[in-house]
Amino acid sequence: MTPFSVAIFLLGLSSLAAATNFTQVFEWKELDFEWPSEASRAKALEDGTYDPAKIYPRYIAVHGSRIFLSLKESISIPATLVSLPTSSASSAPPKLTPFPSLDLHLNESGNCEKINRAEGLQVDSVGRLWVLDQGLSASNCSAKLWIFNLNNNETELIHRFSFTDQMHDLVIDETPNGTFAYIARWSEPHIVVFNLERNESWIVDTPGVEVVSIAMSPKEERRQLYLEELYKDELFSISVAALRNGTRTAEPELIGKWKGTPYRMLVDNHGTLHAAILSEDYASSWNTSQPFKEQRFYEVADLDYIWPFTFTLDQIGTLWMTVFDNTKTPRFRILKASPEWPKSNTA
Repeated sequence: MTPFSVAIFLLGLSSLAAATNFTQVFEWKELDFEWPSEASRAKALEDGTYDPAKIYPRYIAVHGSRIFLSLKESISIPATLVSLPTSSASSAPPKLTPFPSLDLHLNESGNCEKINRAEGLQVDSVGRLWVLDQGLSASNCSAKLWIFNLNNNETELIHRFSFTDQMHDLVIDETPNGTFAYIARWSEPHIVVFNLERNESWIVDTPGVEVVSIAMSPKEERRQLYLEELYKDELFSISVAALRNGTRTAEPELIGKWKGTPYRMLVDNHGTLHAAILSEDYASSWNTSQPFKEQRFYEVADLDYIWPFTFTLDQIGTLWMTVFDNTKTPRFRILKASPEWPKSNTA
């Protein structure tokens, strides 16, 4: 049985997928990069600038025939933003290719013009990849937002923030009057709003809520932004309309309480909110059209990693999910589920 045809439904690799039919796309015993040459890889292994055990996937985005991953920053990996194909004719899983090139990633001098530490990823409707970059406090490199045109892999815009570090995740709000990004930082009592047309960003205070993860409802009418705090179980929402209108303070409304603490959230095209739970071996969901009720939609026995899951949607609404385990084989897997599956999950 190849990793391209494995259907995971209530069993397989000690996994549960309640009312969710996932297909496995790839699995890796050990992740590796595409290197300019085998000699360059051997040299990096020898001098300690590369260690395959230090590759930890954090965020995922999918566009067309490409998957994009951001990786946890380490001095032992050459890049924190990589791409790979969505399918392969080879039986071996693909290697990770630094995106858009190895040259644009951090070098030894701490060049602020490089991608220092990639974090949250999103692709918009016209094929632009948005990437949060932590920056480098030790080198006075501010946090940045990179926007790449995926038609030619060229940098379309770099927006520099007034702060360094604590970047986490973002959602993109495309409207007739402009395109906005709403950005969550690590446990700050605010979110960051960015307006693409003006190339301008500002802080919106969220009193009493130190935001870490963020998601946005798909409906234009009364569109909501969902907020979660680190190490807390409470889910909040605020009005997106208020953010578009330039408010500098938004009062979060309590929606409900999870059984764990989400570190990553996403709302699919059917209005189901998915939440990856910190240090747990399951992911949960909630049908946002109904009163708050948590349901587990994917579970793997005895996972050992603080961030075992993350997910994204592609242009047609396919749900892509990563599963990472630091102690087992396979160490890393990518799964996908068709756009229709949430209908049965939330009925």
